[in-house]
Amino acid sequence: MPTADRARRPFWIHQLAEYVVALVLVSSGLQAPHPIVPCIVGGTVMLNAAVVAGPLGAFRLVPRRMHALFDIVLVAVILGASVQQWWSIDNATRTIMVGAAIVLGVVTFYTDFAERRERRDRRAAMVATGERVGRSAGRLAGTAVTAWRQRKP
Repeated sequence: MPTADRARRPFWIHQLAEYVVALVLVSSGLQAPHPIVPCIVGGTVMLNAAVVAGPLGAFRLVPRRMHALFDIVLVAVILGASVQQWWSIDNATRTIMVGAAIVLGVVTFYTDFAERRERRDRRAAMVATGERVGRSAGRLAGTAVTAWRQRKP
C-alpha cells in the first residue's frame, strides 16, 4: 500500500492484533450456544495471521502485500458471517463479530505493510529530503541576516 498522510504502525503490531482478535472470536464462540460461526471465523483470522511473512508469522508463506488484500476480504467475511441467516448466532456474538471486524479494519488501515528493505529506503529518502529542507532554511536565514546587515540606516 502506498504511504499516505496517516500514521503507520509496524507490522508486528498488526499481527499481534490479529492474534488477539482471533482469540476473542474463538473464545466468544466457545461460550456461545451455537459456536460454529465465530469459531470458524476466529480460526480463519488466526490462520491468516500465522501464514504471513512477518515477525510473528508461524509459516511465512504469504507476502505482506497479499496479506493486506486478505485482510480486506476477511473483514468482509466477518461482517457477512455476522449477518447471515443460515446458522443461528446470538446477538452478543454478532456484536462481538462486528466489533472484531471493525478492529481488524482499523488495524489494517493503519498498518505499514512494507518490507524491511522498503522501509529502510523510504527512511533514507526522508532523511535526504529533511537535509535538503534544512539546508534551504539555513540559506534563507543566512540571506535574510546578510540583507539585514547590509541595509542602509
